[in-house]
Amino acid sequence: MFTGIVTDIGEIRQIEQRGDLRLRIGTGYDMDSVEIGASIACDGVCLTVVDKGPDWFAVDASAETVSMTTIGANSWGAGRRINLERALKVGDELGGHIVTGHVDGVAKVIGIADEGDSTRVRFRAPEQLAKFIASKGSVALNGTSLTVNEVEGAEFGVNFIPHTKEVTTWGGIAVGDFANLEIDTLARYVARLNEAG
Repeated sequence: MFTGIVTDIGEIRQIEQRGDLRLRIGTGYDMDSVEIGASIACDGVCLTVVDKGPDWFAVDASAETVSMTTIGANSWGAGRRINLERALKVGDELGGHIVTGHVDGVAKVIGIADEGDSTRVRFRAPEQLAKFIASKGSVALNGTSLTVNEVEGAEFGVNFIPHTKEVTTWGGIAVGDFANLEIDTLARYVARLNEAG
């Protein structure tokens, strides 16, 4: 479980197709404090550490994970920068919202406009996920907890303040890019209760 507060920007150093896709990711984390088997959100995708070195860790991404995320949509390659977050510990501050790292789909950037020092970005979500996105609700995009400004059908907008652009990969976003989208857990359960009721 995560909060959507990015704590490092990693860089993909190596990709190797085995039975699954093995990714080696450079990081600023103190790897002595990261155990094999730990979960790290990589651009919002919860992945398990299977190997590590002084300034890197390796994870395996299954075919399902690749097909449901930007790993497949953007064809992650060496040199790509990704948002990282270590798993939430009991007692940690919950600065964002509850994020599982289970990506629901991929959203596409369809518009970018500067508003003062902030940047307004519009996304198109997959149609089947649009009903879970609400104005002033939360979404996780590439592992970043964000507040939705407005929703029109399957399109929605969020604002990125300067701090977020500096400490995440969002400072380099462009129209046509794709982002891992995780809907708010509460929205998922409310919708399920409505269906069952």
